[in-house]
Amino acid sequence: MTGELLLSWPDLAVLGALLGAMVGLGFWFRRRQTSTDEFFLGNRRVPGWAAALSFVATEVSAVTIISVPATAYLENWEYLQFFIGSAAARVVIAYLFIPAFYKFHCTTIYQFLAVRFGVPTQVAASCFFFVTRLLGSGVRLMAACLALSVLLGADIRWVIAGFVLVGVLYMGAGGMRAVVWTNVLQAVVIIGGGIAALVFIASRVEGGGLLRVALDGGRLAVFDPGPAGGAPGFWAAFWKNPNIWWVAILNGFFGSMAAFGTDQDLMQRLLTVETRRVSQRTMLATIGLSLGVLLIYLSIGTALYGFFTTHPGLSLPEKLDAIFPFFIGAHTPALLKGVLVAAIVLAGIDSPLASLATSFVTDIYRPWRARRGEAVDEAALLRLSRVCVGSFGVLLALLAWAFSHGKNILWLAFKIGGVTFGALLGVFLLGLLTRRGRNTGNIIAMCASAALNVALLVLSETGRIPFGWSWLVIVGTAVTMGAAALWPARA
Repeated sequence: MTGELLLSWPDLAVLGALLGAMVGLGFWFRRRQTSTDEFFLGNRRVPGWAAALSFVATEVSAVTIISVPATAYLENWEYLQFFIGSAAARVVIAYLFIPAFYKFHCTTIYQFLAVRFGVPTQVAASCFFFVTRLLGSGVRLMAACLALSVLLGADIRWVIAGFVLVGVLYMGAGGMRAVVWTNVLQAVVIIGGGIAALVFIASRVEGGGLLRVALDGGRLAVFDPGPAGGAPGFWAAFWKNPNIWWVAILNGFFGSMAAFGTDQDLMQRLLTVETRRVSQRTMLATIGLSLGVLLIYLSIGTALYGFFTTHPGLSLPEKLDAIFPFFIGAHTPALLKGVLVAAIVLAGIDSPLASLATSFVTDIYRPWRARRGEAVDEAALLRLSRVCVGSFGVLLALLAWAFSHGKNILWLAFKIGGVTFGALLGVFLLGLLTRRGRNTGNIIAMCASAALNVALLVLSETGRIPFGWSWLVIVGTAVTMGAAALWPARA
């Protein structure tokens, strides 16, 4: 199904140039790919500032660029409460997780679990990661492709194919070093385009009263105190309302610790720098960088509220959660439109292919060959890594295409991610904070945690219990740690 082309030739030129630069960077680094250490970690020679920008570019997705302005437009700035918890989680990751990963010279973070517990726990955690990352990245890809297909008037199947082809080319050619530097390019476009959009929208608010309009509309509130303890509806709000300030901070803390500390896709950026200290500083630097990006796109949402409030005769999109892409298509001039579309596209060209290939080769294939007593040379592993990049690219495209046929699938896929994140965080904290845990108990605890969270999610989504999905990570973490710690120790 196709429609009208909403991008001018200058916009298409900007988009094409940036996509070409990404592929070009991949082939530029191709000549260095002589070992899996280079392909997966860039020989740990990536500068800390580049790794920090790469982390932020990976953290920010097309969904973020679309949904954060929509949240600020429709509601307020209470999303910042989650970031308080997220910032605290990054400090914990820097001083608890990263030292362990560098101590054991991990290529993937799941190798720590092999050292601490054994290969079965490593493989189980890696499998949980595959499920979480593929679902999340499939949604990210679908959201970006859906927006671009509307702007290009193109069939979404061809847009998905184009996205995946670009990702496979630059990752398959240049490895992790190419991923980091293309992420740096993505971060520059996302930040620069966001600032340009904010300035442009604010300048179009009539009377220059953006702050007044936002305050009058209650769009700048940050903290939600929730009902007082013991008040009617307190417990319902406790479980169901994720915006109560202390609930938001708590969920932000555990959610970010799981999403950042146990996800190979994000942690792999922090393993590309030379030393533990540099990695820790890089993690801490992401606090300021991520906060800056969040403030920019929250401000865009507030500016959009001011713009449409002071221009009441203008049409609005059928779905207000697409307010920013709608504004880009209908009200931005050439070149700026191209930059903003490129920001969405580049954020949507997720780079999980690197982490998926790394985890498969390191956590599954190598242990399997080792159990058979077979050695594999570096050249063969490098070829396998590139095959994995292509194979996972095809799988990701199929998932994105499947998601494009669903309704309200966007948040559901992230809720499903919450099912597995708790199990991952639980087993990592068990290994980092205790001396308890065995392979059998760990795997049973992780599966039980995921099964319980599936049940809670189904009951919540069908309205049978008042339960907010943001609690899934906390529940899963507690169940995994508790069940695994209680498993009898080896005699």
